[in-house]
Parts: sequence; C-alpha cells; structure tokens
Amino acid sequence: MAKPRYITKIEQIDQLTDEEKSRLKHVTDEFAFRANEYYLSLIDWEDPNDPIRRLVIPSESELDLWGELDASCESEYTKVPGLEHKYNATGLLLVNDVCGAYCRFCFRKRIFMTENDEVSKDVTAGIEYIRRHTEITNVLLTGGDPLVMSTGRLEKIVKQIREIDHVKVIRVGTKMPAFNPWRILNDPSLPALVRKYTRFDKRMYFVVHFNHPRELTEVAIEGLAILRRAGAILVNQTPLIAGVNDDPFVLSELFNKLSYIGVPPYYVFQCRPTLGNKTYSVPLERAYEIFEQGRMNSTGLARRGRFVMSHSTGKIEVVGLSEDHIYFKYLRAHYDEDNARFLVFERNPHARWFDDYDEVVEVYGIENPFLEEKSQERR
Repeated sequence: MAKPRYITKIEQIDQLTDEEKSRLKHVTDEFAFRANEYYLSLIDWEDPNDPIRRLVIPSESELDLWGELDASCESEYTKVPGLEHKYNATGLLLVNDVCGAYCRFCFRKRIFMTENDEVSKDVTAGIEYIRRHTEITNVLLTGGDPLVMSTGRLEKIVKQIREIDHVKVIRVGTKMPAFNPWRILNDPSLPALVRKYTRFDKRMYFVVHFNHPRELTEVAIEGLAILRRAGAILVNQTPLIAGVNDDPFVLSELFNKLSYIGVPPYYVFQCRPTLGNKTYSVPLERAYEIFEQGRMNSTGLARRGRFVMSHSTGKIEVVGLSEDHIYFKYLRAHYDEDNARFLVFERNPHARWFDDYDEVVEVYGIENPFLEEKSQERR
C-alpha cells in the first residue's frame, strides 16, 4: 500500500453527513483533529458506537467543561525545553508535536492546540541535561509520536543518546504501528536503525499503543514483527476508555492477542482528567473491576499489565477493593518518601482520579536502603 493520505479537516470525511460535519466542526475548532485513510478504513460507519470511530472521530461531549489541560502537571517537571525529569532514573524527551492521528482522549492534547514551547525541535539542551545527570539510565522519546518523523531525523537523536554511557535503555513511545503500520513496512531504514543501536546490554524498547483488538490487523502485526526481528523489545499500554475498551471481554481479547504476538501488556491507565475527557473517562472503581475481570480470562503472559494512574506525584497502582475501601500503591514516585507507599481510602464510587479521595484510612511506608546508602556515601 502507498503512504496513506492524512486528513486534517473533519469536512474531508465523506462518511459523515453534512449535519455531523457542521456539529463536529465546533469540537475541532477547540481540539485538533487528524486521521488517515488506513485508520478510517477500520471503522464500521454503520455503527454509531463503533470503538475505532470513537478513538479518532470527535464527540460533542468533549466540549463539556471538565478537567484541565495539564492534568498531571508535566510542566512542573520540565527542566529544559522538551525535557521532563520526574522520576530519578528516567528522562523524557518530547521530540515531536504531531501524531499519526489524534486520540480524542489524549492527555497531551494541549501541544496540538496552540503554539507551545514544551516540544523542542532542537533537542541539544535536553541531550546535554541527560549527559550531566548520570542517574538517568532510561530515556523515553515521545511527543507527539517519534515515528511521524523521518527515520533520518530520529536517528540523529538516538545516536546522541546512545553515545551517553550511563543511558542503558532507549524507549520509543508510539501509536504508529496501530495508526499507520505502513510507516514500518515501507521503510527498511527503521529496522536498520533498531539493529544499529541495540546492544546486548543496552536495549531499544518500543512502547506501542493498541487500545482495541480490532487495531491488531494483519499489517499491524507484520509491522510489529519487523521491529521485533530487528531486536526491539515491544510492550503495549492503553488507557481504559469509555465506549472503546471498558468491557472485560474486549480487554481480555486485547491482552490475549497481544501476548500471542509477543507484545505483552504493560500499563493500563485510568483516563486522565484532561480538559474534554469526561466522555472517555470511566469511574475509577468500576474501571478497576473491568480491568481485573479482563485479566481473569487472560493467559498468564497476558496478565502482566497493571492498572495505574499517572498522577502529578507519581505512578499510582490500584491494587484492590474491599466492601468499604480502595487500596493504592506508588509504583514510582517523584518524592523519595512516596516510593512503594501503600494507601487505604474509603471507597467513592463517583471518583475518577486519585484526588477525588479524601477519607484516608491508613498509610504504610517502606524504608529505602538505597537512600540510606547514598546518605552514608555523602558523609
């Protein structure tokens, strides 16, 4: 297949009626729209509730006033333009401000809306920051989608990172294998890049983004296989999205299909309270139940995902429910004292985010021996 044509105006979608185009234009005036012919071909246009349609075609409900543009306070962790450093060992480089299509539930939709300085086309300052901070062993390339860039431009970034000895893992966050697998199939220089910069002791990971099993088409699976044969390690993450995968049967099918092709589930995210996202958000306790029900009918390797929130203070896992309580644990935290902290709250069936809980029952912390070791070294 030739390169799919990109569509950036809702009026260009022939399958929508003139009335629909008119109504949805109000949404796209507020939140950017982008899709392509391949991805739109996956939609059953006879079904108004088609999950693939819901992923990229705007909903008027996005105009409901709920949430904020930077729901996880990423701006607080921006150290130089384009570089976030929230977790000790991980540096995050925003290398692009375009995606193959725009997920309607995107938590970073602010960078597609107006002129912004969060994404830097010149990563020099970010690379220099990583070079100076020897605690950074993992670098995540994201945006936008790094695979929208040419492979030549991507290689210039990867090459500079690989030259930093203390960086052991380079991660590429991408939905292009779902949005446009021809990006991989038609470009032999991409797997060549992976082979060139993958070492036995320094790996390249591709964190891919499949939200629904119908995205796992033959060509998508072929694209993933090309990356894997080149030496990339693949994992998948997805938010839990109302009307898309908020069904345990859909989730278990997604988890199982991913495990069959060697792309294990990584994180399942609670939808962030980003402006315009209420229509895509599922109440947290119900979302956790759906996640666990989905895992119940999954094979062992398909059960590796964790249900988490990317909160401003860290990555918080939902680990359980009882009749009266909900249980959280910090998987990763910005502040050392929060690492591995276990929290018990009174249940709130209306909660959609960690901040909606205020009746804390118990908090458990664990001492970190590595911090004590570092303290002794400083003495």
